[in-house]
Amino acid sequence: MTVIEPGLQIMGREDADVAEEIRRLLSGEGMEILVNARPLGIHGLSGDAVRVSVRTDAGERTIGGSHLLVAAGRIPNMADIGLEKARIALDSRGFIRVNERRESTAAGVWAIGECPGSPQFTHVSVDDFRIVRDNMAGGNRRTVDRLVPHVMFTDPPLARVGLSESEARRQDIAVRVAKLPMRNVLRTQATDETGGFMKVVVGEHRSNSGIHDDRVRGRRSDGCDTDGHACRIAPCETA
Repeated sequence: MTVIEPGLQIMGREDADVAEEIRRLLSGEGMEILVNARPLGIHGLSGDAVRVSVRTDAGERTIGGSHLLVAAGRIPNMADIGLEKARIALDSRGFIRVNERRESTAAGVWAIGECPGSPQFTHVSVDDFRIVRDNMAGGNRRTVDRLVPHVMFTDPPLARVGLSESEARRQDIAVRVAKLPMRNVLRTQATDETGGFMKVVVGEHRSNSGIHDDRVRGRRSDGCDTDGHACRIAPCETA
């Protein structure tokens, strides 16, 4: 299997060390991962025989295979269906425009899940429902600072919650970073799956300036059994 990635790294939203570790683990399984690669042409028929011409840092090459998967993401399909007649506006991405309470621009109309462009996870849609339900009953729940644990089901899986190290730096949040190789976790030794690491981003502790921010800002972990870790650490984010 060959992955053609136009970005400078796979999983462009992740820290470089996390993306590189996933790349290393997948490469060890026999996958070829080309980064900063641009498709030039496709010939043949997926499911039979197909060839893809790409340009990489090393030059142009042709990759042959039996199947081609184009992972281009999803786009909304709500244009030109008459929403404007109900005074329901769309945002710049084409999703239903809502406020932090999930209210649309039309009185009495709410939108949840993928319709307003929420992260595309089932548990986020359920949380949107809870927010709308409580607000319709007179509450004032919002989506501000909502923590969304999620997992990328690679092998091993990558779990994350909260800010990454690079996201914290971009927001000028002073943080410390702690990393633990998965080989130090007994379960990974028992299953002989010792690749990957855990990474925790914590607020910086400055004794001289009187700043004591020991909050857990975010966590990343890739390795055996990490798909359950993010949910267990999520409450620490706002402690």
